[in-house]
Amino acid sequence: MHILIRLCLTLTLIVVGPALSVQAQSFSPAIKVNEQVVTEFELEQRERMLRLFRTPGDIPEQAAEQMIDDRLRMQAARQLGISPSEEEILEGMTEFAGRANLSAEQFLQALQQGGVAPESFRDFVRAGLAWRTVVQARFGPKVQVSEQEIDRAIASGGASGASVQVLMSEIFLPINAENPDETRALANRIRRTNATGFAQAAREYSSAPSAGQGGRVNWVPASNLSPQLRGAILGLRPGQISAPVEVNGQIALFLLRAIEQSDSRAPSNYSAIEYAAYYIPGGRSSQALAQAEKVRNRVDTCDDLYGVAKGQPEEVLERGTKAPGEIPSDIAAELEKLDAGEVSTALTRSNGQTLVFLMLCGRSFDLSGAVSREGVALDIQNRRLTSFAQGYLQQLRSEARITRY
Repeated sequence: MHILIRLCLTLTLIVVGPALSVQAQSFSPAIKVNEQVVTEFELEQRERMLRLFRTPGDIPEQAAEQMIDDRLRMQAARQLGISPSEEEILEGMTEFAGRANLSAEQFLQALQQGGVAPESFRDFVRAGLAWRTVVQARFGPKVQVSEQEIDRAIASGGASGASVQVLMSEIFLPINAENPDETRALANRIRRTNATGFAQAAREYSSAPSAGQGGRVNWVPASNLSPQLRGAILGLRPGQISAPVEVNGQIALFLLRAIEQSDSRAPSNYSAIEYAAYYIPGGRSSQALAQAEKVRNRVDTCDDLYGVAKGQPEEVLERGTKAPGEIPSDIAAELEKLDAGEVSTALTRSNGQTLVFLMLCGRSFDLSGAVSREGVALDIQNRRLTSFAQGYLQQLRSEARITRY
């Protein structure tokens, strides 16, 4: 389901066939999971849904695997007496639809145009909600993180290489000094809207630079957020809008669009990147490349470049420490490939007339903010909970009697 959530963020619902004709479908068994049957109709419905979600790969096989997993999830939920209420299911459907900036009704209509019955989408959401509760009930109490584990993770630059990231939209409302109650009332009205209403409000009222994009911002590591904002956002489920939060004389609201755990640390997790650029005339000519190779053989650190540039105009050597978002995109892309002390000569400047000798000096974490104790603890907890859930589902599969017809 995690893959489907990510794909749904950029969902373009396209009609891939005529509207569903239930009478034409077969309700013969396709798969049997323990004593429960997956019908050919249900299997075809999941295939249609995956195609609408633009899922890559072998669609029929993925649909069959997902239906088996959903049956096992629901069986595990029944054993624990877990059954999502109608209200929870409707809320889950609304949240899921909100990631495509649609209301639940609009989303269901689009699915029906592609041949997917509302009941099929409802079952899909119900299985996910039930499994989330099962995992929390079975393994939540077991996921304890000690202070020593947090210390070790911070010392290594994060939580064992994993990080929780959030995809969200934001609205910042300047507080009206003459009548602050009006601003608070507006914030409360926005909070009661859906994703579409949130985007419209962002364009109309938000003072943030993201207003033109309906409040949308790119993926942000949860550990980069202040404790105040992290508490407001991580308590949400995708599709929900946060309670108003007062920040620096403004009222902020956040719509959580998605949350994920990444196994690689993105450049934005660094508080600063230090690099040096030494500019060599001649572009990618053989002479300039030969000079770059000579410089490469002379230097081991960025400090060594001062000796290379001695006696030349000051502008031939640029060195500085910048936040990831301040670095030109082409330089940032090259720096991602480098370790400290390594060099790239892939870039040019001045319409190709100047070769850039680019050297990474180092990267640093802001342990007081970019990697907080709370964020690291959350990383570790989510990593363990995910591992428990995957292991439990594998156990259920190994113990199940699964027959494909």
